[in-house]
Formats: sequence, C-alpha cells, structure tokens
Amino acid sequence: MLSKRHTEIMRILADEGTVTISGLAARLGVSLETVRRDVRPLTENGSVLKIHGAVGLAGQVGEAPFQRRMRENAEAKRRIAREMAQLIHDGDSVMLDTGTTTSFVARELLGHRRLTVVTNSSDIARTLATVNGNKVYMAGGELRSDSGAAFGVSAIEFIAKFSVTHAIISAGAIDAGAGVMDFDLEEAEFARMMLSRGAQSYVVTDHTKFGRRGLVQVAEFEAIGHVVTDEAVWPEIAAMLEEAGTRLIIGGSAATADEPETGE
Repeated sequence: MLSKRHTEIMRILADEGTVTISGLAARLGVSLETVRRDVRPLTENGSVLKIHGAVGLAGQVGEAPFQRRMRENAEAKRRIAREMAQLIHDGDSVMLDTGTTTSFVARELLGHRRLTVVTNSSDIARTLATVNGNKVYMAGGELRSDSGAAFGVSAIEFIAKFSVTHAIISAGAIDAGAGVMDFDLEEAEFARMMLSRGAQSYVVTDHTKFGRRGLVQVAEFEAIGHVVTDEAVWPEIAAMLEEAGTRLIIGGSAATADEPETGE
C-alpha cells in the first residue's frame, strides 16, 4: 500500500519529470535512505525509473525539453487554446508557429474539419495531418532536436508563399515598450514573417510572459490584431494594447483591450 509520501513523490515527479534522490530528500524533509526506501516499491511496480542517482516517471525519462515545457502552466495554456479555437471555423486556413501554447491550440483544433494548416512544427503537423479532411503544409529545413521545428531562410521563404485567414504565434516575452519579444533570433524572424501572412493575427501566451523582456523584438503591438491570454494583464500593457488597437482576449471571456479590467 502506498503512503502519503509516495503520493507526494509521484506529484513532484509529475511536475518536474526527473528529480535527484537528494532533491527529493530535501523537498520531503527526510533522509536519503528514507527516500531510497520510499522509491523502491514505486520502481518495483513500474511507476518510476531510477537513473544515475535520480528518479523519473516512467515514460518521461529522457523526454525532450519541449515535452517538459508542455507541462508548464498546462491548464492556463488549455484555456488559451480553447478560446483561440473558438475563433476558427471549419474550412479556415491557419498558420501556427512552434511553441507549447500553439501545440495546445492544435490539439483543440482536432474538433475542426477541412482546415488548411501551415506550420514549422513537427508536433503540430503530426497532430492535425491526415484527420478530418485537413491539409497540412510544413516548412522545410533542419529540424531542431529540442522542439522538432524548422527555422532559417528556407522555412521563412516557404511560409511567405501563403496567405491565410489566421496567423497565430506564441511569445517568449511581452514588454510594454518593445511589444512581443523572443529569446532566439531565428524564432523571432520566423514569427515576424508569420504575422504578416494572416488576414487576422494573434499572439497566444500565458500571463507569465507579460512584463518580461526578451532578446529580440518580434513585433510592436500595432502589428498584432489580437492577444489571447489566461488572466488580466498588467495595466501598463493593457493601456499599450488599447492604444495600438489590439484586441485583448482573456481565456473563457471575450474581454477587449478597451474594456476595463476586472482585477487580479
């Protein structure tokens, strides 16, 4: 029979994937030997794998960084994705860049039919290809090992050939002065091109990205039609969105940037 401490170990591993034995001991406030003893039945029943002084959930050991990021703020990303999916109709054309939030959007779009999808993400392409009469076009080039996404000149030239109804990008940071930002030059250049290819443009990002400043600017707010997030944003950023004419949509509602915020 598993104890409360076993349950807590499983919860920690579900959140973090892989944790050292010493890390578990510190988190639980017990000795290394106690943790080793607690972990033993979990490894024996196949729930947990032991690796180099650490333990991880079976099926998550060795996972790519992208898969770990999919678990971060997952519920917030689902709320955003559900809101975004409601703005897309059967038969629409959609561009999605690589990102955990856009991958959640792709999963919410599994209920749609006859979509035309353009992406640089192998995860999004796999999710939406060959189902419900969809057509999926994937940008070519070398795929990154961490995200399975293509970047560079060939990927940008590929998406530049398309004009779609909805262009949807994720964001690494949103700054009141600089707008949407990222931490990688190639990702920022790709996202900038994608925004220009949609009749409607969207940034989907959770509340943790607001107030952060990235390394590279993707676009000022004036270049973005909609921002879809999960919570009320900083008043300074809300004011900048309103001034730029960018519609702010908060997951589960349809609040716009020129409507008063309801508070934290």
